[in-house]
Amino acid sequence: MIQELKNSYGHLFEESLLEEICRVGTFKEIPEGFKMIEIGQYVKSMPLLISGAIKILRDDSDGDELLLYFLEKGDTCAMTLSCCLGETKSEIRAIAETDTKLIMVPIEKMETWTATYKSWRNYVFESYHTRLMEMLETIDSIAFLKMDERLLKYLKDKSKVNDSDTIHSTHQEIAYELHTSRVVISRLLKNLENQGKIELHRNSIYIKSL
Repeated sequence: MIQELKNSYGHLFEESLLEEICRVGTFKEIPEGFKMIEIGQYVKSMPLLISGAIKILRDDSDGDELLLYFLEKGDTCAMTLSCCLGETKSEIRAIAETDTKLIMVPIEKMETWTATYKSWRNYVFESYHTRLMEMLETIDSIAFLKMDERLLKYLKDKSKVNDSDTIHSTHQEIAYELHTSRVVISRLLKNLENQGKIELHRNSIYIKSL
């Protein structure tokens, strides 16, 4: 585990911190589609991603999902950090976008490391900043972008985190994450196919040129 941790976080953390993470952390392999955190749960540890990707979602008052951002190798979740430090219930849902490897760090170590390790403190603050910028980008896309532009951004982001030109999602699943209807998504995807940018297949989308 130490080598995988070094590959993902060696450029961020000093050797002593890496060793301590390995000593107290819990290594987990999460299968694609597994729900890691549910809205309303108390969070007792924070994830450090070694490989794979996790999508962070939020519900509206009607129970419809909205995709906030993706976590990738070297990331952690600022919403999880906030819940851990405040000992409050989770406001987000976290689902493995791909098969994922991570280390769960106990809540009690977070404040200790913030005081002990400058690299950890910088990492936490940078994580807050990065996730905040991503959430603002999500808000801006909802407020200012047309749905076809939001769909294009979604397909690009999805392709990037999966490291694949093929997206294995149904039109309904995309509609849920973009907070719109399946009919709208199907129409926009068909337009993109007619433009030669994608190919539509059963439960998958092949990206040719976006």
